[in-house]
Amino acid sequence: MIRKLFAFLLLAIVLLGAYLVLWPVPIDPVAWNAPKNPGYVGVYAPNEATAKIDRVKLGAFSGPEDAAFGPDGQLYITSHEGSIIQYDPVSGDVVEFAKTGGRPLGLEFGKDGTLYVADAYLGLLKISAAGKVTVLANKTKSGTPIRYADDVDIADDGSVYFTDASTRFGAEPSGGTLPASFLDLMEHSASGRVLRYDPVTGEATIILDGLSFANGIALTASGQHYLVVETGTYSIKKVDLSGASEPQTIVENFPGFPDNINRNPDGTFWVGLVSPRSDAADAMAGYPFLRKLVMRLPPFMRPAAQRHGFVVKINEAGDVLETIQDPKGGYALTTGLIEGADGKRYITSLTEPDLGVLKP
Repeated sequence: MIRKLFAFLLLAIVLLGAYLVLWPVPIDPVAWNAPKNPGYVGVYAPNEATAKIDRVKLGAFSGPEDAAFGPDGQLYITSHEGSIIQYDPVSGDVVEFAKTGGRPLGLEFGKDGTLYVADAYLGLLKISAAGKVTVLANKTKSGTPIRYADDVDIADDGSVYFTDASTRFGAEPSGGTLPASFLDLMEHSASGRVLRYDPVTGEATIILDGLSFANGIALTASGQHYLVVETGTYSIKKVDLSGASEPQTIVENFPGFPDNINRNPDGTFWVGLVSPRSDAADAMAGYPFLRKLVMRLPPFMRPAAQRHGFVVKINEAGDVLETIQDPKGGYALTTGLIEGADGKRYITSLTEPDLGVLKP
């Protein structure tokens, strides 16, 4: 009996070992050097600035990923359910403005009042004042599909700049934006890119590639550069639109995963850190085999987002000017912040059921 039990246990161990080593996984990890996590010290020292945060109830909607003020003074918000929500800061009314049928993430208004949306499932969209949705681009000029449109900004000449976070893991076929981002970050193959949509030709051209999960994008006040968030390297790059100089990394080592970036009227920027960094993930950066092994573990044993609300204000040079935090995670998975003309600060989130509001 004891021999049979021993033989069974030995066989189980062998089968488990074979599974952990040989079972196919969707990623082909690339080794990289993760910078040492600075932690929440110095300019990133914890605070409880969101202790008095108010919440705008969004009704049947959730996951207010991004927001932008329209020419009518209303705040337009993307949602997990695929709808664009219209919020009136004066009356407090919340209504559905449009439904994309996909997963809208970043959005921004053009000078003519047209709303442009980066939809992770559908590509680059525009939405009229009447709520009519039009797909502008779901592939590039060269024919490659746009698999994970993430964020967007519009230049004065009408050109639309937007990110395609990952060309390896499309948001929809991967089961959603979070699963796709997890796969891309675990693989770290740097397949993200920035595209420019020309409203005259109707074509989207690749202007920068080789980014590890290209996320938020925002033009500078002069319109001569744009800042792009590279979530996989905890950094932000400043890129010359003319191509006269190489991209410059202005923030090298955030203590968390940066997400959206929005320019303020004074030319500064708010950046959302959706989660603190994972020490385990950083430790595995140089070991592709270990990351494959982790992908074979149950989901609850893999690195996951942690609840620590965090948005940071920077200038065009990348200097940290201010942070707003919620270390207790009451309002977490923060993606960004929008400043209102009334002095209120609207904080967005990947998963919260409400929009966060900080009064002046």
